[in-house]
Amino acid sequence: MPEIVDQTIHILLLDDHTLFRESITRLLSSEPGFDVAAHCGTVEEALTVLRQKSIDIILLDFDLGDRDGREFISLARAQGFKGKILVVTAGLDQPAMSELVRSGVAGIFRKHDSAGLLAQGIREVVSGKVWLRQEQLEVALRNHSKSSKSMVSPFTERERQVLSCVFEGLANKEIAGRIGVSEGSIKATLQQLFSKTGVRTRSQLVRSVLEHYRDQL
Repeated sequence: MPEIVDQTIHILLLDDHTLFRESITRLLSSEPGFDVAAHCGTVEEALTVLRQKSIDIILLDFDLGDRDGREFISLARAQGFKGKILVVTAGLDQPAMSELVRSGVAGIFRKHDSAGLLAQGIREVVSGKVWLRQEQLEVALRNHSKSSKSMVSPFTERERQVLSCVFEGLANKEIAGRIGVSEGSIKATLQQLFSKTGVRTRSQLVRSVLEHYRDQL
């Protein structure tokens, strides 16, 4: 008999607003395949949970009163957490958004979007995709350095086209249809990108490009 694989997504919610935290917990608990393992109001509580439970994804409020999400991310990674982090926020300024993307968060979700969209975002992030809206990508990729204009991009035109589609979360077949080439060609281009950036997955590719090559796209 084949081994049964646990498909449940174990979620930790960190938000300092009790009403929002409890409401989201109830909504997500009704979703098939979701387990809200814990919801916390402080950084210390959340770090304790990470030491005690296996968590697949953290839903992280950016504004935690006198602290912010960046501090928690640093502490959680230092503690050994290797799962996904989806920032859930009412709003971010451009420097904070860029810093979060460079720090390796899997996405940024806006609190005024629907609960159904949040469930979709969680599933896509856990599957390895990056949850960023187009304007968030533009901010993260914006060239802040005038000197970078003289840099030669390490990517070919085809690789840049594929990267743009990967940022949008498109599958290989969808990318092939948009660019007008075969799906095999897209797979080959992705392997070239993986080799150039030293990564193995799409999410790692996006983070690597945003962190190391965003001024050269």
